[in-house]
Amino acid sequence: MMPQTPAPRVCSHCDGFPVVHITTGSLTLDGKRRTLAAACPDCKGTGTRTARPALAHAGK
Repeated sequence: MMPQTPAPRVCSHCDGFPVVHITTGSLTLDGKRRTLAAACPDCKGTGTRTARPALAHAGK
């Protein structure tokens, strides 16, 4: 039996849509809209986040 790895978590900041294109309102010479790409700052454009490690209880 193969070991199973946990499924990657969807980024809670972008809900799995890590890169969006925003129109600038102007057109290129061939008539297409100019756009800017913006990546999610939390997941850096991957759409997934790693699970945060659980806090270890130290002390009594």
